[in-house]
Amino acid sequence: MKKQPSTEQEVKQAIEVILSDKKSYPTSLNYAVNYCLAAQSMSGHELYVQLLYILNNISHWRHPEAKAVREVLKNFKA
Repeated sequence: MKKQPSTEQEVKQAIEVILSDKKSYPTSLNYAVNYCLAAQSMSGHELYVQLLYILNNISHWRHPEAKAVREVLKNFKA
């Protein structure tokens, strides 16, 4: 069974989860924070491309919701 594509609203909520993990900013979220901040004002294809950068920079991020956040970001289709 194939997953439904994520909506922009779901993506923005997932980005908020990343940004809320301030204790990980200096370590596993180093560059991802700036990409997330920029993504908050994007939509469509521009947001999709930004999510590729975010996903690449959260690969070492450990958080209770990290797996769910990654899934939402991966399932977004512009």
